[in-house]
Amino acid sequence: MSESNDRPLFSATLTPYRSLSPDGFLTLMAFVIAVSFTAGFAFWLMGAWPVVGFFGLDLALVYVAFRLNYRSALAYEEVELRPTTLTIKRVMPNGNERVWTFHPYWSKLEIEQSEWGVLAMRIVSRGRAFLFGRFLNPGDRASFAKALGQAMADLRAGRLQETGG
Repeated sequence: MSESNDRPLFSATLTPYRSLSPDGFLTLMAFVIAVSFTAGFAFWLMGAWPVVGFFGLDLALVYVAFRLNYRSALAYEEVELRPTTLTIKRVMPNGNERVWTFHPYWSKLEIEQSEWGVLAMRIVSRGRAFLFGRFLNPGDRASFAKALGQAMADLRAGRLQETGG
């Protein structure tokens, strides 16, 4: 293989979006702690001290839910288009990886759309369909599908091989 054939013509890393930053998480947890402590103290003063445990349980569950959410954000997918291969690598939050390889000339990018945008993207090749980018929002799926679809069309038309994308 020549050096130009080894170079990716299109490459992207797809990552899940998280609307709450780590600083926002700390602010939210401080607020939940303050509310739980205040309400728990009020119930303690009224003599309903067992209720305090439920406020602690609520606090623990909110914390665990957000930690699991942030852990799932460690997942990502890498999509790479080369002259002879289309590779999608999925990395799970625990670090496990799976790689799927397709021939770009025998593969087709299919998108499933609705009034809300692109619901799903899949690569179809030789009777197999591979769903990817599921954690993206519809707008991000649409822009990614457009970019990947254009890169695949340019490769088939011979436009990417000379310019390098």
